[in-house]
Amino acid sequence: MSHIAVERNRRRQMNEHLKVLRSLTPCFYIKRGDQASIIGGVIEFIKELHQVLQSLESKKRRKSLSPSPGPSPRPLQLTSQPDTPFGLENFKELGACCNSSVADVEAKISGSNVILRIISRRIPGQIVKIINVLEKFSFEVLHLNISSMEETVLYSSVIKIGLECQLSVEELALEVQQSFRSDAVYANEI
Repeated sequence: MSHIAVERNRRRQMNEHLKVLRSLTPCFYIKRGDQASIIGGVIEFIKELHQVLQSLESKKRRKSLSPSPGPSPRPLQLTSQPDTPFGLENFKELGACCNSSVADVEAKISGSNVILRIISRRIPGQIVKIINVLEKFSFEVLHLNISSMEETVLYSSVIKIGLECQLSVEELALEVQQSFRSDAVYANEI
């Protein structure tokens, strides 16, 4: 009887650990709910976290070796938030905002992805320009939601950071913001 109880306890612990792993991993890494899929998804997620970490470390080394050009006139502000999704309490969520009269852009790093939120007036074809900017800098759109109310639109997206991406979250927010500038100039000319 003790062997059966020990085995039941082992299975219970395994299931609890799998639940924790599943809760710590973004849902798009885990295709199915079986044990092999959960473990495989967690492995992929950890590999991507390692790649992002290596990329950030090499970028930090490059910045420390290059002379600082001085303060940037860009309207960006870095934020650091202790509560991150997926229960990763040991990681900080980094983000940047770039606001103008045309659009407010917010980009936050979450794991190996970026959560991008943009509020602007409705501009036909603007989402195509935003996606072109993202693809130009090796980002891949995983999820996109567009909500609108009268003349205001909210674009919310989850974007995968590509391995070739050399852009910081601040630079991403600025690049997306600049995709609105040509429309603003054009609208003022009309």
